Amino acid sequence: MRHTYLPYTQFCAKLRKNHLLRHLPHAKTYLHDFSSNDYLGLSQHPLLIQAAIDAADKYGVGSKSSRLISTSQSQIQALESLIASSKHSQSALIFISGYQANISVLTALMDPMVHGAPPLVFSDRLNHASMHAACKSLNIKQHRFHHLDYDHLKYLLHKTKSLSQPRFILSESVFGMDGDVADLEMLIKLAKDYRTILYIDEAHATGLFGKRGFGLTEDYKNDIDISMGTFSKALGGSGAYITCSSIIKRFLVNKCQGFVFSTGPSPMQVAAMHQAWDLIPSLQPQAKMLLEKAKNVREKLRLLNMDTGSSSTHIIPIILKEPAKTLAAQRFLANKGIRVSAIRSPSVPPHQSRLRIALNVNHHDEAINYLLSALEELMELLPLTPSPLAGEGGDEGC
Repeated sequence: MRHTYLPYTQFCAKLRKNHLLRHLPHAKTYLHDFSSNDYLGLSQHPLLIQAAIDAADKYGVGSKSSRLISTSQSQIQALESLIASSKHSQSALIFISGYQANISVLTALMDPMVHGAPPLVFSDRLNHASMHAACKSLNIKQHRFHHLDYDHLKYLLHKTKSLSQPRFILSESVFGMDGDVADLEMLIKLAKDYRTILYIDEAHATGLFGKRGFGLTEDYKNDIDISMGTFSKALGGSGAYITCSSIIKRFLVNKCQGFVFSTGPSPMQVAAMHQAWDLIPSLQPQAKMLLEKAKNVREKLRLLNMDTGSSSTHIIPIILKEPAKTLAAQRFLANKGIRVSAIRSPSVPPHQSRLRIALNVNHHDEAINYLLSALEELMELLPLTPSPLAGEGGDEGC
């Protein structure tokens, strides 16, 4: 081994010692998978598959260049127009992934060189890593408010009201690790009161929430400056979008490096996601049934004295606090044929390790009852003794 690789080896060794080392999961068939973000089961929908096939026949499988070079824009522009219209926004812009969208859009919007000074950024502590990474890349010190604590946010805003820098509030709408929901009305009010740009990440809300299923920000029209959502969860594909004003879109097309220097999305994905977007309103009865199913599961887990945090959605954490215990619990369920995610720091704060149950519309009563039975058995065995390989469990940062 090259001597120059030693720091990487030491870094991984430290993670292993603390039961935080990740690895790519081995190929394995499970009886029931509760780790997937395919909330509406659209990844296997025949209409999406056929749309992708038709697009490949017509356009090929790749877009061949960045969008600033390509002259073949009609397909993707049609999807952007549809998304903007559905979200009551002037414009939309599509990206390759949610992480790329968050980090590159925020890095462009908050660039101190654009504003002439570092902006003041007020961020929910439990926001996705991509939003924190954007601030870090700009050397911006965030004013992090306690999770969903808008009195704390108001205090921070008021405390800095005499400062002249531009202001941003960053929040998810549905939080992917906790399954709880932001108060968008309060965030909108505070953004207006303190003349602040409001940026909302809708990754886990798109497809399931809002009057027609296009996300919680759908219900607020022009009150939210930028909304980001993904195609990779409830819509069953890959990629992301933002909705914004035409002014911001023009700025991002010129400034956002993640957009400027990336090859455009595959025509197959664009076609499949257009089809998925068309289907979303008709799938809202299933989405409502999913949320009702999740409510029943949470109630039963709490009867088992399991800590599900403040979850109120289809994402249900079982907070076990310690990473070793979490990995042992994941392994116990895996031996029962049940796949769940083991979430540890830095995906969640230290001492907040948890199993993450992600329910989808294809989880029928038999699968849920089997899961609940296994979890009841698990509770009788806790605390589990970590296996020698406990530091090698899987994890997700979605």
